[in-house]
Amino acid sequence: MAHGKFKVLDSDIHIIEPPDLWTRYIDPAFRDRAPVGLTEDEGDLRLAHAGKPWGRVSGVDADRGRRRQGRNYALNQQRWKPYAERGWTSKVQLEAMDIEGIDVAVVYPSRGLFALTVPDMDPRLGAAMARAYNDCLYEFSQETPERLMGAGMTSPFDVNDAVAEARRCVRELGFRGMFLRPNEVNGRNWHDPYYEPLWTELEELEVPLGFHEGSGSQLRQVGEQFGANTMLKHIYSHPVEMMLTTGAFCPGGILERHPRLRVAFLEGNCSWVPFLLWRMDEHWEWLGDIYARELTMAPSAYFKRQCFVSVECDEEPVKHVIDAIGDDRIVFSTDFPHGDSKFPRAVESFLKLPVSEESKRKILWDNCAAYYGLRP
Repeated sequence: MAHGKFKVLDSDIHIIEPPDLWTRYIDPAFRDRAPVGLTEDEGDLRLAHAGKPWGRVSGVDADRGRRRQGRNYALNQQRWKPYAERGWTSKVQLEAMDIEGIDVAVVYPSRGLFALTVPDMDPRLGAAMARAYNDCLYEFSQETPERLMGAGMTSPFDVNDAVAEARRCVRELGFRGMFLRPNEVNGRNWHDPYYEPLWTELEELEVPLGFHEGSGSQLRQVGEQFGANTMLKHIYSHPVEMMLTTGAFCPGGILERHPRLRVAFLEGNCSWVPFLLWRMDEHWEWLGDIYARELTMAPSAYFKRQCFVSVECDEEPVKHVIDAIGDDRIVFSTDFPHGDSKFPRAVESFLKLPVSEESKRKILWDNCAAYYGLRP
């Protein structure tokens, strides 16, 4: 308990995967089709295969030279160099957690955020990519499994593969959650009946599902109309993709059909929540008898019953979110070690926000523990 009276559970910390993760861990039958990580600088999360970008549109690379001219680039190179030089090992991760004051963290990918963002990917390759990442993450978390907990990757290209990998991650690897990117895959929304077996399996496994966006995708993504302008794309992609996914789960009926499924919207801010819940309810009252006949309560009620959302450490509008929906559904995240992380002062920044001590305690530990099914 590095912050006095507050325990801290980071809902969304990141592994920096080794660049050879997929060529090292993947089923040998797929090794020649697996991407490798690029290592041009300390924050390089790109993947490539046969010299071509993997999982991101080419404009991301075109914008990279421009971003290197910014002050944030130079600061991050200096900030992450000591960790990169030591290989981003689990020991390095734990040391950084100690510096920040994190007691427990649930680990999400970095390069892995772009592993399955290739349209029309061979489902067999997608499943093999997910298994390889999860095997690597399992090894990574074994340094101190009571402090580093995994959120497993599952491939959206074949729902049967997704179900099988979720089952393996929970029953064999002991992961505390599963994750998906929120982007629409091959024209299917998440409330498409095709995905019902996955929601059923997660509900039966009693394991939550976290949606986590990334900067760039070859799948359809909000913000792509801004081309290579990373600033404009990033403003919209993360929160708006979360809003769209909330639509599939709340007014779209998934949570009506799966009342025990827990869902989180991570790294997309939380300040959009009051507006969206109001607008969903307004439209349900107006058109719900036509388009949402299966709902037995307002869309906002499903969110308040089953959904969680992460707050940025300096997100002052969180006070309005608490006013609107209470403080039971908000979880804390540092986003370490990504470029917009406030490490090593993320917790310190959060503690300065204008919310009550009781709300801080819930957001820093209790809510996240409830989401991941951990003991208080």
